[in-house]
This record gives sequence, C-alpha cells and structure tokens, in this order.
Amino acid sequence: MEGTVIITGANGTLAAHAVAYLLDKYPNYTAILLVRDASEEDVNTQALRAAISLRPQATAVISEVDLARLDSVQDFANGLVTSIRNGTYPAIVAVICNAFWWNLAVDAPELTSDGYEKTMQIGHIAHASLILRLLKQFDPNSGCVVTLSSEAHEPGKAVWEKIPPEIPENIEDLVKPPQAPDYSGRPFQRYANSKLVTVMWTHALNRHLEQDSNLSKITAVAMDPGWLVDSRALTTNTTAIHVNAQRFFFRPLRPLISLLNPAVRSAAAAAPGLIDLALRRAHGGERGHFKLLTKEEGSPASLDVEKQELLWTKTIEWAHLTSENATLLNGE
Repeated sequence: MEGTVIITGANGTLAAHAVAYLLDKYPNYTAILLVRDASEEDVNTQALRAAISLRPQATAVISEVDLARLDSVQDFANGLVTSIRNGTYPAIVAVICNAFWWNLAVDAPELTSDGYEKTMQIGHIAHASLILRLLKQFDPNSGCVVTLSSEAHEPGKAVWEKIPPEIPENIEDLVKPPQAPDYSGRPFQRYANSKLVTVMWTHALNRHLEQDSNLSKITAVAMDPGWLVDSRALTTNTTAIHVNAQRFFFRPLRPLISLLNPAVRSAAAAAPGLIDLALRRAHGGERGHFKLLTKEEGSPASLDVEKQELLWTKTIEWAHLTSENATLLNGE
C-alpha cells in the first residue's frame, strides 16, 4: 500500500465525491475516513459505507471522531500512531481537513465542551491538534496537509457576508467571543474567521516545516474548492433564505453562473482536484494557497506573518499540545 490518506468530515458532500475518486483512481492507498457519527442511524455515513462496498479493491476504514471534543481527537491520534508504528497502516501521505461547522440560524455563539466557539474548534483547533500529533507518522518525502479555504476568508468576497472576517485585537475573542450587542451577521463572520485563521495557520505550518530538517519536504496547502452550490451545508443549520437560494437560484442556474464564474461548481467537479492536490499529483511539492487548482496568495490579511505566528502559538495553547504529544511546538 502506497500510504495512508486521512479525510475529516468524510461523509460530507465534497468528501463523499473525493472518497469515491480516491478509491477509484488510487486504490493502492489506505483511506481512513473520519466522521462524527459512525452509527447505522446516520444516513450520510451509511451512504459512505455503501460507496466503499462498491469498491472492494480499495482499503477504507471509517473512524468515529468528534472534532468538537479535543479528547476524541487525541484518542484517535494516539491510536493511529500505534497502528502506523506496528505496521497496521502505512505512513501518512495526506491529511485532508475537510470538516467544518457553521450555524447561520443561531445568533449567539455555540461553545463546545472544551469551552471554545464551535465553528473555530471544529474548523481549526481540532485539525491543528490532529496534524501536529501525527506529523512524525507522515512520509517525510511526500506528505501533504490540505486545509480548506474559502472565498469567505477575504473581505467583500462572500455573498452572505455582513461583517468582514478579521483577527480581533484580543485574539482570545476568536475562541471565546464576547457578547456583542448586535449579532446580525455574526454567525457567518464566525465561519469566515475560521477560514481566515485556517489559511494563516497553513502558512505558518509551512514555515515551521521548512525549518525542520526531518520534516522540510512535507508540504501544506490551503485550497479553496470553489462555491459548491449543491453542498448539504446550505440546508443544514441555515435559514429559509439560504435553502431557497440554493433550491431556486444557484442549483438551477449553476451551468450559466459557472460560465461567468468557474468557481461556482458542483462538489463532484471539485473532488478530483482536491485529491490530486493532496497526493501531489497536481502541483507536486508546492505550498501555499490555491483557488481551485490555481496558486494564488489569498487575502492580504492572511499574509500577515506576525499574526500568523501569534495564531501558531495560541493554537498550540488552545489544543493543549505539549512536546510530549506533538511536533513543531518550539519552531525547531
């Protein structure tokens, strides 16, 4: 087997297509697919199982990991480290951080049992914890981390934006938002902030990887897969406005809209590029931010090195990482 590929949120709209493409085109890889609910009652996980069953030539394992609980991430990472060391699974060649959370229907922020704002924990902190706990199990010559960016990370780009994304003066406000007097637009801003943080942290990760002689060939990319108008996310934890916009406008008019803006597309169209980028079959060895499969810098705010490093340090703190359980904590 050529290596292990980990995908979070593996029963989501984009991930489901990505898993099918991975198992069809690259069956020699081992896919470890993380879902929040692996029970038979979860219809999306059952659909994922059905897709796997149609591809007996491939190796795929579904693991239940709740990214809203850092102890769940820790337990999974510890178990996988043991399994790779004893030869059960090959070295990791890619981690695709696909999972995210939003709740556009609730104004006030939701907190996890760890005490953090839920969108930020699932979209960023949990992924950072997972990656830094697993880095020593990556293939040192071909490993790749893929985080998911979005046009929402850049002010003025997203249709649903009312309040632009930003890194607040008190960075703790990202994970423990203050009770603002007016929450209009705050739910989407929390999602946009999580994407801005993700892109900034990915740049910082690359910098720290390049400074480590043992890990310097491992790459990290933040990929904006486009505006996926058939995503289940537009009908989950959203309002009637979002649901109706998808049903009556974006889906039926997508072919026309895509002619004007190729970034507006289906999840099936986005999935191959995501996997090819993760396996370094596209832009092999390159780092940084990508819009679809075109390399671009991302928002100006995401390139602020000083704030990238502040986020790097605070993320280690938020994820409860130490030199005993993670890598790259001291910038070595």
